[in-house]
Amino acid sequence: MGAAENEIEKERTPPQQDDFPEGGVKAWGVVAGAFCVLFCTFGYLNAYDVYQDYYQGHQLSHESSSTISWIGSVQVFFLYAGGVIGGPFFDWIGAIVIIPPAFLFVFAMMMTSLCKEYYQFMLAQGILGGFCCGMMFAPAMAAVGQYFRTRRALAMGGVRIVGLIILALLVIACATVRRRLPPCKGNILVLSAFPDPSYILTIASLFLLIWGMFTPFFYIETYATYCGMSSHLASYMLSILNAASIVGRIIPAILADRFSNFTLLFTSGACTGVLLLCWMAIKSNAAIIVFAALYGLCSGAIVSLLSPCIAQIVPHPSLIGAYLGMAFLLVGVSGLTGTPICGALIDGYGWWAAMVFSGVAVFMGSGLALVTQFTLMRRD
Repeated sequence: MGAAENEIEKERTPPQQDDFPEGGVKAWGVVAGAFCVLFCTFGYLNAYDVYQDYYQGHQLSHESSSTISWIGSVQVFFLYAGGVIGGPFFDWIGAIVIIPPAFLFVFAMMMTSLCKEYYQFMLAQGILGGFCCGMMFAPAMAAVGQYFRTRRALAMGGVRIVGLIILALLVIACATVRRRLPPCKGNILVLSAFPDPSYILTIASLFLLIWGMFTPFFYIETYATYCGMSSHLASYMLSILNAASIVGRIIPAILADRFSNFTLLFTSGACTGVLLLCWMAIKSNAAIIVFAALYGLCSGAIVSLLSPCIAQIVPHPSLIGAYLGMAFLLVGVSGLTGTPICGALIDGYGWWAAMVFSGVAVFMGSGLALVTQFTLMRRD
C-alpha cells in the first residue's frame, strides 16, 4: 500500500469516543442552528398540503392534483439531491456554504407570493426553493454529526410572513452552525462507499420509506374534505399531523441512542405502513383527526432517523457530508416521484390505490432497515 493510500486510510479511521464533544455551548449551538435549518426546510416542505389544497381551489384550479403535487415533489427532490453539492462543500469549506442559499431561499419565498402561472410556481417554489433547502439541509446534519456520537440521534431529530420567519431563523442558523473538523479535500462522489452493503441497503430502505411516506403530508387536507369534513376543520389536519410529528421525532431519537437507529427505523416504518394501509377505512371526522396525530407520531421518527442512520455507517466523521449528499441525491428521486404517482393513482383509480402504493412502499423500506441492522451486527 502506497503513501497516498495510507494517508486516505488514516483519514477514514473512526475517531475514538472521546473525540466527540457530546455537548457544550458550541455543540448545542450547532444543534440550535440545525433546528432552525430543519424548521425552514424539512418542516416547511412538510406543510405543502396547505399549498396543494389552496392551489387546487385558486390559481391552479385548472390543473390536476397530480400536476400540482409536482411542485412539492420537486422541492422534496432538491431537498435531498441538493445535498450532493452542499454536503461535500461543507466538508471542504465549512458552514459558510449555507449562507448564500439561506438568503436565496427567502427570495424564492417572496417570489412565490407573486406567482400566478404554474411554471412560475415551479421555478420559484419548486426548483429554486427546493435547491436552496438542499444546500442547507445536508450541511446542517453533517455539522451535528461531527459534535455527537453516542447522542447523535437526539441531537439531529401567509407566504410572505412565512418568508420573514424563515429569514429570522436562517440568520440564527448562519451564525451558529460551524464545522468542527479540518477540511476534507476530495471528490464530490466518494465511490468507495458503494461497495459497502450496509450503505446500499440504507439508501434502498430510505428510498422506499420516502417514496410512500409523504402522501398524507400532501393530501390529508384534500382527503378530509373529500370525506365530508368542513374546509375549516380540514385546514387543521396538517397542523395536527406536524405537531404530533414533533413528538415523534424526539422520543424515538432518544431511544435510538440507547438501542439502535435501524431497529427504531424499522419499527416506525412498520407502524407508518400499517397506518397507510388502514387509511382507506378512515372516513369520519374523529377518525381522520386520530389518524393525523398517529401518523405524525410514527412518521416523525423516520424523519429524525434519516441522517443518524447514514452517519452511523460513515467510516470517518469528516466524510459525513459527502455520504449524506450521495445518499440524499438518490433518495431525492423517491421524493420527486412518490406524491405525483399517488396523485395520478387518485385521479385514475381512487384514493385506495394511492394508499396501497404508499403503504407497501413504506413496509418494504422498513423491512430493508431491519436487514441493514442484521448486516451491521454481522460486520461488527
